[in-house]
Amino acid sequence: MQRFRGLGRAAKGFAADSRGNFAIVFGLAAAALVLGVGYAVDTAQLVNAKSALREAVDAAVTSTARDLTTGTATEDEAKKIVEAFLSANSTGGALAYNGIKLDGLAINRTAKTLEATAHVDVPLYFPLFGRGNVERVSETSTALYSNKRIEVALMLDLTGSMKGQKIKDLRTAAGNAVEAMLGSQKPGIDRVRVALVPYAEAVNTGGLADSVFVEVNGGPTLPPSIDDPIPASAGAGSRPDRCSTERRDKDGEPDFSDDGPETIRWNNQGKRYLAKVNRDRRMTKCPSAALIPLTADRQKLLNTISTFSADGVTAGGIAAQWGYYMLSPRWRNTVRAAGLGDGPADYAPDKVSKVAILMTDGAFNTAFAGVSGTPQNVQQTKSSANAQAICANMKAGGIEVYTIGFDLGSNKSSEKVAALAVLKNCASPDTNRTRHFFDASTGPELDAAFKEIAGNIEKLVLTR
Repeated sequence: MQRFRGLGRAAKGFAADSRGNFAIVFGLAAAALVLGVGYAVDTAQLVNAKSALREAVDAAVTSTARDLTTGTATEDEAKKIVEAFLSANSTGGALAYNGIKLDGLAINRTAKTLEATAHVDVPLYFPLFGRGNVERVSETSTALYSNKRIEVALMLDLTGSMKGQKIKDLRTAAGNAVEAMLGSQKPGIDRVRVALVPYAEAVNTGGLADSVFVEVNGGPTLPPSIDDPIPASAGAGSRPDRCSTERRDKDGEPDFSDDGPETIRWNNQGKRYLAKVNRDRRMTKCPSAALIPLTADRQKLLNTISTFSADGVTAGGIAAQWGYYMLSPRWRNTVRAAGLGDGPADYAPDKVSKVAILMTDGAFNTAFAGVSGTPQNVQQTKSSANAQAICANMKAGGIEVYTIGFDLGSNKSSEKVAALAVLKNCASPDTNRTRHFFDASTGPELDAAFKEIAGNIEKLVLTR
């Protein structure tokens, strides 16, 4: 303000100069300049205030709607919560301290909406053209609160290239993501549930190991026929671990469906068998961290994340497959039979949001089904194609897919180029408000990517 007053005094000095018409002309020009600058300052002040107010009101109704949805607040408490949030966001600068005032809060119990209108009075430095000294800026924002549930599958890379600081960074970022999604959830509501699918050369199926058919050298690649009068275990080897590779179809090729393992299929001899998932006889390294089906047990997830260790190669198609299973209602009976929770809900976009998050630090390079010889680390084309086929099926079924590349290497490396192509193809299309592919180079960037996705998941349910 002192600069503008100084400019005004200078203009008056020139105007008082009697040395000719120049002084008069300059004085008029200077006055117009001062008025124009003043008008621009006020306009910028109003624009900044409106933007800050919009962000504050949006955040207030979204946060309050989340509290209503999770049961941490009641409808009678909503007004006080919104007012407290707005007061906390009257930060000075664009918005005067304690300047935001709540004009009204409307709760529509039928539409399950929470609508708030608030205003802030912005002082004007140059009240021109009939303006007063203060101009009022108002904003209205609406958020949904509902019983809509969220199911998230985290497919996390534990391969050998993740050793050292990278696996520590993943533990931190994945743990923070679980906290962001489940930390404020009231116990017993289970509105948000998270499945964990750690992977490397294979996926450790943990309590779902009965859904796996163990291949043996020289034996069949399909489970035994249920039409033959022989034990159902015939043709299967003893279980050396709880790991799984891809499921094979009747011709030995990878199967991209989300069918449950109790699904009945017909082999090339016209006999029925159960569509269990294969454990290829050539598999050598089973991750120690086992998958966890959908759960709201935050501590159970955090405990498993804390044990993450890195080893093995990257079977990205197998990871995508098991993430798909953990979100598919066709696996509900299997999960329940194993005593591992209620299993995935039906596909119902108006009632359930299903989200898959696939993270890797390199190109997918290992696949078993339909591959001869040694599959490990030499099947980039097939593994990448398998992952993309499964991602396409997930998206077609209404699952929103996020992907994260972590420290993929130099921009010109063939591995990074290949990994980026797969991750971008797997991810759901970006929108004006949401991006679905992330390229994180450092631990903090990985953490930020997971946090942004967690925030997007809530917005998907609570805002419109």
